[in-house]
Amino acid sequence: MTTKQDKRTPTHYVYAVEDVTADEQANGKKAFWTKIGAAWPNADGKGFSVRFTCMPINGRITMREVTADEGVGQ
Repeated sequence: MTTKQDKRTPTHYVYAVEDVTADEQANGKKAFWTKIGAAWPNADGKGFSVRFTCMPINGRITMREVTADEGVGQ
């Protein structure tokens, strides 16, 4: 079912963040980010509606504002 919210552009993307070990970090490896969803602000401005394509098993999720160079659908 398509709702009014589905037609709006998301303001945030949601990522699962996989941390690296201390040894990997010492060798220059950084955490691995995978885009797993998007978020839209609620009409009252007091929260977000979030849609996930999957859920991380490690439980770490980060939500970041969509930047102009990311655009929608990337």
